[in-house]
Amino acid sequence: MGKLFDGKLVFTQIPLLLKYLPVTMELAVTAMIASLILGLLLALVKIKKVPVLKQLVSIYISVIRGTPILVQLYVTYFGIPMILKYINFKCGTNYNVNGVAPIVYAFVALALNESAFNAEIIRASLESVDKGQVEAASALGMNYFQALIRIILPEAIVVALPSLGNAFIGLIKGTSLAFVCSVVEMTAEGKILAGRNYRYFEVYISLAIIYWVITFVLERVISYLEKKLRVPEDAPALLDIRDTEVE
Repeated sequence: MGKLFDGKLVFTQIPLLLKYLPVTMELAVTAMIASLILGLLLALVKIKKVPVLKQLVSIYISVIRGTPILVQLYVTYFGIPMILKYINFKCGTNYNVNGVAPIVYAFVALALNESAFNAEIIRASLESVDKGQVEAASALGMNYFQALIRIILPEAIVVALPSLGNAFIGLIKGTSLAFVCSVVEMTAEGKILAGRNYRYFEVYISLAIIYWVITFVLERVISYLEKKLRVPEDAPALLDIRDTEVE
C-alpha cells in the first residue's frame, strides 16, 4: 500500500506546474487590460447618463455580475463557434471555426466578466473626484475628455487601486477555470499530472502553494504602489485654481 500523503511529491511537482505559469499570467494580464478599457467606457456611459446606452449597460452589468463565471466560460466556448458558423452561412465564407485558439474563448469570457465588476469600481472612483476640480478645469477651457485625462483619472486611480488590485488577484485565480475551454494552464496541467499517478490531493496542494505565493507577492506590490501614490496627510494643501487671481 502506498503512502497516504506524499509530501515530497508536493514540491517536486511545483516546477512542472510553473512551466504553465506564463499561460496563466498571459491570460490574466490581457483579460485585465481589456476589462479596464471596457470597464472605463461602461462607467463613462453610466456617469454621463447616455440615453438608451445607460439602460443597456445596466442590464449588461447586471447579467454578467449575476451569472457564474463558469457558465459564462461555457457559453463563450460554445457560443462563439455558433456565431462564426452563422456568419459563414450568411456571408458564404469558408472561415475555419476550428482554427480559433481555445485561449481566445477564455480571454473573451474573463474580460467580459471582469469588465462588469471593474465598471462599478471605476465609476465609483471617478465620482469620488472633487467636482470643484472638474469645474475649474472647465473654466480654464478644458473639455471633459481633457479633464478626464489630466485631472479625473490620475486621482481616481489612487482611489480605485486597492479594489482593482483585488480584482486582478481574483482574475488570476479565475483563470483556473479556463480548462473548460480546453486551455492548458496550471490547473489543467495539475489535472493531467494527477491523472498519471492518481495523487490528486498532492497536486492541488502544489497548486494552492503557487496561487498563494502569487497572491502574496501581488498584495505586497499593490500595497507598495498604494503608499507611493497616496497623498500624505500632512502634505500642504494644493492651491485651488479657482482662487488664483489673474495678473
